[in-house]
Amino acid sequence: MSATLISPAKPKRAVRGGGGLGEFWRVIVLNDEHNTFDGVARALSSVLPGVDYDAAMRLAEEIDRTGQAIVWSGHREPAEFYWDQLEASGLTMAPLES
Repeated sequence: MSATLISPAKPKRAVRGGGGLGEFWRVIVLNDEHNTFDGVARALSSVLPGVDYDAAMRLAEEIDRTGQAIVWSGHREPAEFYWDQLEASGLTMAPLES
């Protein structure tokens, strides 16, 4: 894995179904050819609460192995915040899902 710049045209949020109130939103990081394992792990552990470097490295390995990983889920507002922070860190993000 290695660091990716996201195209400005890439959608940030994709709403499925209702308005999102009371639903859990999923923050998904995609595999890319630009970010290193260490870079992904450092970004995840610095942005996501309760995720230390070792847990972030396991997520980075899942991203590499399967092509993506749900790295956080919860209410919409913090999901949007974490999505923004991870994208700003250079990770390749899937649209935010509910």
